[in-house]
Amino acid sequence: MATLVRWEPFREIATLQNDMSRLMNSVMGANGETTTRTWVPAVDVWEKDDELVYAFDLPGLPEDKISIEFEDGALIVSGERERTEETSEQNFYRFERRFGSFSRTVGLPQGVTEDSISADYHDGVLEVHVKKPEQPKPRRIEIGGKGSKTIEGKAEKK
Repeated sequence: MATLVRWEPFREIATLQNDMSRLMNSVMGANGETTTRTWVPAVDVWEKDDELVYAFDLPGLPEDKISIEFEDGALIVSGERERTEETSEQNFYRFERRFGSFSRTVGLPQGVTEDSISADYHDGVLEVHVKKPEQPKPRRIEIGGKGSKTIEGKAEKK
């Protein structure tokens, strides 16, 4: 029996954007210079009623090695994971866990301020909560000077 899967083009675009962001962050630094970073943490993003949540996987990183900055409408999470185990007495056959410095830049919605960003680090996951900016509301503009009235239009049936 065939299963129908609904195609959601915006989800596909968001996935592509996330993959491209990870690729560019792994190759290029925040200022466009090539770096020698050895790993880029994965990030999940979801939306709640009043905020966006960015969850970065940072296993094995102490909280004091993580830096969070807000600059020019972007969130920059950086840090360094060091290899702490001495391996001179042990025979290692494979090294898969990444270590070294990293930097991950994520664009935030327009209108976000530094006061609307908070972070929490628990069990190797850094959650950054960003309050959604208030959407501008339409304003009624009066025409003319002090004694003018607001003009309102009405639809007429013909």
